[in-house]
Amino acid sequence: MMRRRTMLAGFAASFAMSGGSAAESPDWRDRYPELVFSVVPSENSSGVLDRYGPFLAYLGQQLGVKVTLRVASDYAAVIEGLRTGQVHFAHFGPAAYARAAIVTNGGIEPLVTMANSEGAIGYYSVLYVRADDPAQSIGDLQGRNLCLVDPNSASGNNVPRFAMSKMGVAPESHFGKIVYSGSHENAVLGLQQGTCDAAFNWWNTERESNLMRMATKGMARAEDFRIVFRSDLIPGSPIAMMTSMPADMRMQVRQAFIDAAQKGRDAFLRISDGNATSYVPVKAEDYQVMIDLSRYIDQMRRRRS
Repeated sequence: MMRRRTMLAGFAASFAMSGGSAAESPDWRDRYPELVFSVVPSENSSGVLDRYGPFLAYLGQQLGVKVTLRVASDYAAVIEGLRTGQVHFAHFGPAAYARAAIVTNGGIEPLVTMANSEGAIGYYSVLYVRADDPAQSIGDLQGRNLCLVDPNSASGNNVPRFAMSKMGVAPESHFGKIVYSGSHENAVLGLQQGTCDAAFNWWNTERESNLMRMATKGMARAEDFRIVFRSDLIPGSPIAMMTSMPADMRMQVRQAFIDAAQKGRDAFLRISDGNATSYVPVKAEDYQVMIDLSRYIDQMRRRRS
């Protein structure tokens, strides 16, 4: 059963799922008869609903409780939802997870991340320009407009800024204008429409990227863009929960994701567009590099203020 209602940052959708496959201790289910799972979309809201609907049904069956999908406008809203108990688990970009770990003083735990079709646990930040643009590097884009995604996005802001700092490039003075698009899709659309001359985005492999998803939906043509920069590997985007949630709940949620590639295969393939192999467990130490990066970004902002 699916129902829609206004929630969090102006938009929400809920999928009510229930089932009886989980036979473990009912204690946490008595306290939490409904779990809220939150995401910040890299695509439009209807695309998120189509992508996550079957998977939320699978989670509901595995956990034996109602599971609701809450779509947030930004990662700050997700973090606040977790802190206040309005959200119980969430899909984060690694930079947003790092921010949550700092804000909650380590009170959040990463559970799993997705291994892509080549078995890698992570992804990249890439900088796109239009295919006919003569620019071949970040240096060639001096004085031109740049689209970033969200201040708490790893591939759409923090990793690009960190990489440019190591190149000796100060984004605010190097580029003519910096625009935060709000989503990865919007960044590509901004590039397509001429709002910006270059746009950062997430990229896993030649077959799996936000741009390829947009091409599949007819929103863009992949051949109209080319990459002029690719970052080092970024730790994979985690599913995370607050450590204040019951330990057995966290364990069972983690296991439901790990089992998804087999027990909920069709739903799993839908959320990954068939380009991932499984969810794999992760731990807080895997994201220390992103926490260090987030603190670096904070220092840079303080220096500018």
